[in-house]
Amino acid sequence: MRIIPAIDIIGGRCVRLTQGDYSSVRTYSDDPLAIARSFEDNGIKWLHLVDLDGAREKNVKNLYVLEKIASSTGLKIEFSGGIRMKSDIRDAFGAGAVQVSCGSIAAQNRELFLEWLDIFGNSRIVLGADARNRMIATSGWLDESTSEVTEYIKEYKRQGVKYVICTDIDRDGMLEGPSAALYGEILAGCNIRLIASGGITSLEDLALLRETGCDGAIIGKAIYEGKIGLKELGELCSREE
Repeated sequence: MRIIPAIDIIGGRCVRLTQGDYSSVRTYSDDPLAIARSFEDNGIKWLHLVDLDGAREKNVKNLYVLEKIASSTGLKIEFSGGIRMKSDIRDAFGAGAVQVSCGSIAAQNRELFLEWLDIFGNSRIVLGADARNRMIATSGWLDESTSEVTEYIKEYKRQGVKYVICTDIDRDGMLEGPSAALYGEILAGCNIRLIASGGITSLEDLALLRETGCDGAIIGKAIYEGKIGLKELGELCSREE
């Protein structure tokens, strides 16, 4: 299982929100590159980089942060936030991302998302399936759709999607444990490479997600609040290889 720390960006700074609420923003660092280097220095291989400005404004805003981290570290970066056009994806890959996650477009324009999946391939395009009360939410979690998350993922699996990042918004930033039961339900219904996000607080949570069958786990607030140490995560990464 991949261990994937998160860096969320607003105004070029490393921040965290609680349950996607932009009024709850807390800044942890003015230097995202320094945070990324600390991950790499501890043996971590992957990074989940989110342009929260882009997600809210529906236009990529912090591409320069991606480029800076990618050019200065060896981290494999999955990028999301504000992707609305094919050129946004090309720009993200050009700036150093190895995967791009698309959530809002997948929910709002299925035909366009499937076109991107065909052009760039299902190993590079990741389906973002973020849900509140089991319903898919988009645009930085500000808008809720009428799509139920498990059926939504199953349908996209039939269309060729390989990787999915699924965030239970109700647990995001709450440090109350991940939605292992929901992830188990999704994985029981379709063979997908599922990356869990939201609520992860301990190494025990990571072990539970591994047992559930998740392909990866994104960890955010637990790192910044000192609930999980980078050294511990690095050691876990080395054992997962």
